[in-house]
Amino acid sequence: MNVIRKREDGYHDIESVFYPVPWRDVLEIVPEKAGKGKVTFTSSGIVIPSDGKPNLCEQVYELMHHEFGLSSVKMHLHKIVPIGAGLGGGSADAAFVATMLNEMFELGLSTKKLEDIVSKVGSDCPFFIRNKPSFVTGRGEILELFDINLSGYWLMLINPNIHIGTKEAYAGIRPLQPTTSLKKLLLRDVSVWKDSVCNDFEVSVFPQHPIIEAIKEQLYSKGATYASMTGSGSTVFGLFEKEPKWKQKDGNQTKIIQLS
Repeated sequence: MNVIRKREDGYHDIESVFYPVPWRDVLEIVPEKAGKGKVTFTSSGIVIPSDGKPNLCEQVYELMHHEFGLSSVKMHLHKIVPIGAGLGGGSADAAFVATMLNEMFELGLSTKKLEDIVSKVGSDCPFFIRNKPSFVTGRGEILELFDINLSGYWLMLINPNIHIGTKEAYAGIRPLQPTTSLKKLLLRDVSVWKDSVCNDFEVSVFPQHPIIEAIKEQLYSKGATYASMTGSGSTVFGLFEKEPKWKQKDGNQTKIIQLS
């Protein structure tokens, strides 16, 4: 993840690659018997913090109702993916609401239209419409399908149950145009990424949360070919050529996946 510049609108231009992994929430949407324009949202699992505003899922429904006059629905989200963890869980939920409503009400919307709708609730939401490896620029909304093959690698994700807010993550960032595009670096063999591919947010986050840096170092000590913090954190991932057999302690949430 490269943070390239701060924009006049207050956002930052980034350069990153997003890669879908099967760590999922559970979402159900059913139509109400009557009425239009109302969404009844409930959730279970991990508690979703509220700032007094509608959940991202509700916001997507409201946007689509405003444009297409949707019938009322009930929506339930069982939250499994850690929140504030740099995994895009909330953004994925929002994107899949749009996809499901498009199918449920037979709206026939194009991929581009769905991406435009969800971009209004989150910069990285459009990625989850196609949900394919993508080279990402702009605020995170400009997507280019990226042919990166990690099949056969084992992915270990470790979340230390630390919530990293966007403001906190950007606090220590000094935007800088990289000398070599991340796209070119990631086309090299994974074995050389350690010395060339970095996440700019680590400079900001590690001094505030040393445990996150310690997890990255631990992944390398256990044989990871490459390890990094995900997005703005706090999750850290490691890529292994063989299935990692060691288990995390200290209450960290861990997911081990063989990529295909």
